[in-house]
Amino acid sequence: MSGFEGNDHTPHTDAYFARFLAEAGVRADRYDVVAFGSDEATQDELAGLVLHGPKRATTSALRDYRPGGPEGERVPQSGDHCVVVDGHDTPRAVYRSTRVDIVRFGDVDEAFAWDEGEGDRSLADWREGHIRYFARDAARAGWVFDEDTEVVLERFTVVWPPEVADPA
Repeated sequence: MSGFEGNDHTPHTDAYFARFLAEAGVRADRYDVVAFGSDEATQDELAGLVLHGPKRATTSALRDYRPGGPEGERVPQSGDHCVVVDGHDTPRAVYRSTRVDIVRFGDVDEAFAWDEGEGDRSLADWREGHIRYFARDAARAGWVFDEDTEVVLERFTVVWPPEVADPA
């Protein structure tokens, strides 16, 4: 069992996070594991956008944080740490949440779509990809996705490893 609070830990992510804490001189007793996307190829691609590109935000359905949901019970909070893993569950980076908002899907704006850093970074492209993702997820889980679905918008900064960390 992990010595840290949080979701989806493995011995590899625990060791990676412990190394981050020791080398960065940071104190924390919790982290979550994040794999962006629903398949290995997408997880690899999006982990690459965190490491080398513009991805500094992510979106999830608020309902996923309800008891029994796939994300667990706790909605991300500003200051939280997450270990990003690729499609092979290999730890690639640690990020710290800098802002978390809960809004209707239909109210997500262009600035957030840009910060999420996927596709051409436009709101239209963001909406198309996220509608496809959430509609597929909703159909599998037996709920209905629409413009009123509440989503969690999480912005973050990459804090480790040093060679890819955002400037302080």
